[in-house]
Amino acid sequence: MPETAGEEHVMVRDGVRCAGAHLIVDVYGGERLDDIDHIDATLRRCVEVAGATLLHVHLHHFDENGGVSGVAVLAESHISIHSWPEHQYAALDIFMCGDTQPEACVEVLREAFSASNVAVSELLRGRGI
Repeated sequence: MPETAGEEHVMVRDGVRCAGAHLIVDVYGGERLDDIDHIDATLRRCVEVAGATLLHVHLHHFDENGGVSGVAVLAESHISIHSWPEHQYAALDIFMCGDTQPEACVEVLREAFSASNVAVSELLRGRGI
């Protein structure tokens, strides 16, 4: 099939053509979830191992609980994080298209936050486009 405009941003996962893979990641029993510099470095490492292109990282540190919310904006979409350090929990969305490996981020997150458990669900966005 000839490549058309935008075709390089399409992903094929398990034989399914889609706009991208969206991983919903729950980190339980995590540490350093209030450390904004560590979170920044972790998101940047995720981008690197996934083979994605970083455009910008924006993180916000909340005073009341020390939690961090933010996003790494990618040419291939985004990685977002919302942490509740008081519960040793973080919720992340990892959405990528094209020739990337979003699942490679999971082990980075497990190690970076010394998580006791990491639960992952995958959604294929734009199935069949």
